[in-house]
Amino acid sequence: MVRIVSGTVAALVALVTPSAAAQQLPRPAETFGFEPGADYQLADYDQMIAYYRKLDAASDRVAMREIGKSARGKPMYLITVSSEENMRALERWRSISERLSRARIPETEGRQIAREGRAIVWVDGGLDDQEYATGQLMPELIWRVASDDSPEMRKIRDNVVALLMPHMNPEASASDVPWYREHKGTPFEVTEPPRLGQPYVGTDNNRDWFMITQPETWAASKVFYHEWYPQIIYNHHQTGPAHTRIVIPPYSDPVNPDIHPGVTAGVNMVGAAMAARYAALHMPGYVSRVVYDMWWNGGMRLAPYYHNMIGILTETSHAFPTPTRYDTTRWPETIAARKGDVPRTDGTSMFYAYPWKSGESHFRDAVNYMREASLAVLNLAANYREETLFNAWQMGRDAIEAGERGSPYAYLLSANQWDPSAAREFVNIFRRGGVEVQRATRAFRAGGAEYAPGTYIVPAAQAYRPLVMNLMERQRYPDRRLYRGGPPEPPYDLSGWTLAMQIGANVVRVNDRFTATTQAVGDSATPSGEVRGTAGFGYALSRRVNASARAVNRLLAQGEQVHWAAAAFVDGTTRHDAGTFVVERRAGTEQRLQTAAREVGVDFTALTTRPGEALRALKLPRVGLYKSWAPVDDQGWTLWLLEQYAFPVDTVHNRDIQSGDLSRYDAILLPDQAADAILNGHAPGTMPDEFVGGIGATGVAALDRYVRNGGTIVAFDDASDFVMDQLGLPVRNAVAGVSDQDFFIPGTLIRAQIDVTHPIAHGMQPEAAAFFRRSRAFEVVRASKTREGGQVNIPDAGPSPAEVVASYARENLLMSGWAIGEDRYLAGRPAVVRVRHGRGQAVLFAFQPQFRSQPRGTFKLIFNALYSAGAGAF
Repeated sequence: MVRIVSGTVAALVALVTPSAAAQQLPRPAETFGFEPGADYQLADYDQMIAYYRKLDAASDRVAMREIGKSARGKPMYLITVSSEENMRALERWRSISERLSRARIPETEGRQIAREGRAIVWVDGGLDDQEYATGQLMPELIWRVASDDSPEMRKIRDNVVALLMPHMNPEASASDVPWYREHKGTPFEVTEPPRLGQPYVGTDNNRDWFMITQPETWAASKVFYHEWYPQIIYNHHQTGPAHTRIVIPPYSDPVNPDIHPGVTAGVNMVGAAMAARYAALHMPGYVSRVVYDMWWNGGMRLAPYYHNMIGILTETSHAFPTPTRYDTTRWPETIAARKGDVPRTDGTSMFYAYPWKSGESHFRDAVNYMREASLAVLNLAANYREETLFNAWQMGRDAIEAGERGSPYAYLLSANQWDPSAAREFVNIFRRGGVEVQRATRAFRAGGAEYAPGTYIVPAAQAYRPLVMNLMERQRYPDRRLYRGGPPEPPYDLSGWTLAMQIGANVVRVNDRFTATTQAVGDSATPSGEVRGTAGFGYALSRRVNASARAVNRLLAQGEQVHWAAAAFVDGTTRHDAGTFVVERRAGTEQRLQTAAREVGVDFTALTTRPGEALRALKLPRVGLYKSWAPVDDQGWTLWLLEQYAFPVDTVHNRDIQSGDLSRYDAILLPDQAADAILNGHAPGTMPDEFVGGIGATGVAALDRYVRNGGTIVAFDDASDFVMDQLGLPVRNAVAGVSDQDFFIPGTLIRAQIDVTHPIAHGMQPEAAAFFRRSRAFEVVRASKTREGGQVNIPDAGPSPAEVVASYARENLLMSGWAIGEDRYLAGRPAVVRVRHGRGQAVLFAFQPQFRSQPRGTFKLIFNALYSAGAGAF
């Protein structure tokens, strides 16, 4: 047993107990009462952790430590397994891995320590909801790697430090396992729980790997980019395409050119090792080059590519413990996959040469396939230990030398930012991802311009240059159509995501060398704000700063009087924009502002007099966030955003809307979800009775009354269709029904023009990146003057109740990614509208303004919509 006396790897101290000639370790079945993968059986997270504790106590090849806590506070454990000798020198192997990954050492030293080191390989038990077999694999895999004394396993332990993560999402286990147990033997045995496992992101926990917003993502990222620097990261998933057993590398096209070709070669090498192992063991059904590509950044196996690490995802069929039967007389000729090759099932396809065909499938099959894939990875790393380690140095060194040549040499985030808090968070995203960032301590000159102290410098000459380039520069997704003008092949996830554009930061690319006096940014760029001057009336807080919402909500909760300046004003010689927050001076205000400035990182400026009459008193808006029993990740992301910025939020279900008192909410927010799912939900008989149905006609009537009586509805993307249709608003989706061949924008940054004079747009820059993911454009509906092909001369119907807050640009719409037909179908059309309805309002977004927490440049549109609900629409 190796006992960990400090929470960090660098402080591991090995207290090794005498080992038996062969490790006699408890098997999983002795703890669970069944073998992992048995039909209809599941071990829950707590049972698994209890079992791992037994292994830790029984073996000097095993070390278990907590690396973080989940969103709901469950401890997350990492199991390290290697030989007894390696376990006594873990810090040595960790340090070698770090030095090779950072690549700041000369080649001779790199080759020397690569010969000495141990390959570091991460294998985890999955992270998505309802992927049951991934977690059930890990007890058996960990037991086998620790206890098996076969020649292969001894070789693996001697050459590899295995970082074995039982489960990346304890919340999914806590939700999914009880649901399956409760409904086993009922018609709902293989249904999915009506709630997200991880409460904020659901299955989008596999979409958080460059933003690193969630505690689970951060726990693993610390291990990847700040502690162990593994050469291979293997993330198990389910399920594969129907009528197959497992998807393995190589993946489908395209590959992102920011990724070092050594990574791509390593990924393909792992796939070949898996395929060879399956062939030797007579395990058919492994398929490649379908669905998953190497373009996107953000997934757990994808983000490591931009750190010169080999990221592996497999998708194994048979996720549920319930057996599945097949009619072998009706086997398909090809495998249905939404992207990539179309493999035939007759053995004639290069990447599906050993097809599977069987009349039944069992849970145990999934465990077996995942176990052998894991052993293939570990065995490959053992066989090519030195090469794997040195290749990490070589790729890092190539990145450093590319940066030293310039173009670019560095990226600068000057102290002069529209939103300093968003720019600071940009730096923190890089730091969480292990990117080196410097901060100037003196003024300097670069690229022909002067920069002040405090400017952040992101050098391109560093090992993780691929990540820097990928988040700073525009993505140019290749036009992937079968033929000119034909239907597009969708990307696996997104086509463009340039973070510099999404955040709206003032980033300067400097191509030529320069010198500056700097200090390294530590774990994060800490907030810094101040209270300036002595107030007569109160203090001003700029609306430009996203973090101002967090500060204002804290102050409102503390009883401060905060106003919204409806018009620009001048105090002394200082001009303040329309939308500025104004905090009245009262007893104790200065102290509370000092605390907010220090902790949130915003600046308050003293006001000598009341700024005119155009002040709207704010109250802390009470938000009801709709949550369907057909759960969507966007609801979780929206909840996360509101909580991060200290908005009080309640979860609102169908019955709350149908029968509750909605007047207690200033705003009801509908996250991105299909209109039919909101209206109708699960059909009767497809889920337990308490989880069927949607808002329905009764709920629609309640929402209509709520808005007409002065309430506010805010709707994102798909949900705007529901609001427009059901409330009868004079707005329609202008791109509904247009074919993909003519109009296709699959996760792309589109340029939007903002009417900064509109209250919903106060604090915004005139231009922003809208995250468009098969989204929409609005058209304001007006009384027609067209009859029988001609025009009639009748009076105008008067001003429309629909006000355009933001529109898609009229030209140069594509900012990053891929778009077809944007000029014809989007140019100049409304992207955000506010529609008066009775005494209330609906604020409709044609896109997702908070998509996966990334587009910080459009957050203020959400905040303003919520504040306007409490301040009275104007």
